[in-house]
Amino acid sequence: MIQVNRKGEVWVFAEQEGGRLSEVPLELMGRGRELADKLGVPLAAVLAGKNVAPLADTLIAHGADRVYVVEHPSLAHYQTATYTHVLCRLIKEHKPQICIYGATAMGRDLAPTIASRMKCGLTADCTDLQIGDHVEPITKEEFRNLLLQIRPAFGGNIIATIVNPQRWPQMATVREGVMVMPTADLNRKGKVIRFPADLDGFDLPLEIHETHRRPKKVNLKAARIIVSGGAGVGSRENFKLIWDLANCLGAAVGGSRAAVDLGYVDHDHQVGQTGTTVRPALYIACGISGTVQHRAGMQESAKILAINSDPEAPILSIAHYGIVGDLNDVIPKMIKAIRHGAGVKQAAGAAKA
Repeated sequence: MIQVNRKGEVWVFAEQEGGRLSEVPLELMGRGRELADKLGVPLAAVLAGKNVAPLADTLIAHGADRVYVVEHPSLAHYQTATYTHVLCRLIKEHKPQICIYGATAMGRDLAPTIASRMKCGLTADCTDLQIGDHVEPITKEEFRNLLLQIRPAFGGNIIATIVNPQRWPQMATVREGVMVMPTADLNRKGKVIRFPADLDGFDLPLEIHETHRRPKKVNLKAARIIVSGGAGVGSRENFKLIWDLANCLGAAVGGSRAAVDLGYVDHDHQVGQTGTTVRPALYIACGISGTVQHRAGMQESAKILAINSDPEAPILSIAHYGIVGDLNDVIPKMIKAIRHGAGVKQAAGAAKA
């Protein structure tokens, strides 16, 4: 028996705060556009908040065919109850087949709440989304054009493909930075559809008096060069070597989860599955073993240089250039060569010699 999916839209939740879109929904628009085109359905963005309608033009320029705008004073600040109420009403009325959220603090709170309310599945922290077919191994039922939700599983030891053939909509959260943001086309045309919030008299569980947001200490996504350290650096004091090399190159400093957990560097600098996904021109990994979780966040770097004392370290298998040696010897030699005018490749060669 062949099951064919319904022709509902593909939706992207357009997360915003204080009337400003975050980068995450714009990144998701690119993959959402690909999924919608593959299915032959419109791509829509869902924009909720207070006085947020002007943001619809940005979403259309990044690929949306339709933007559902829901405005109400009670939506000025994110609260789980109000946003869940609004989005569930939208889903029930318009019946999308796919809903995508950013795996941000807001998305990780909102998406599972909606999934529970709608009694549908949700895959968290996806690193890729595709459209494909699925055959149930027992019943042999064939399902066409399902959302293939791809993410690391079992501690990063495997890459799992998860499907949800029985419950609609198909829902997933996607990690920040894993999708390439599409180029805005200011000439694109789209439709803005206003939807009533239906929140008058809604009993808000919280009253928000003030909000404070701490900016990140580093913008890893914008860095052209990143020097990252792992557990192999040895100590927070020794992590100064990473900072010194980064300063020589005008680079940003990153770290593996192990380095963050050990207190060598702050979480804002974390690269990997539970940190930031980056695509710099050059990524230098120092004392990082290269588990699947870390590679998921940096393997699309244009060039990768790995420094590790273990010749069997997984990071060396994906590195364009590898140095097997003690980073306490290698990094000072690289810094010396760079300060004498050598390029990174020449400095690595000098340190390796």
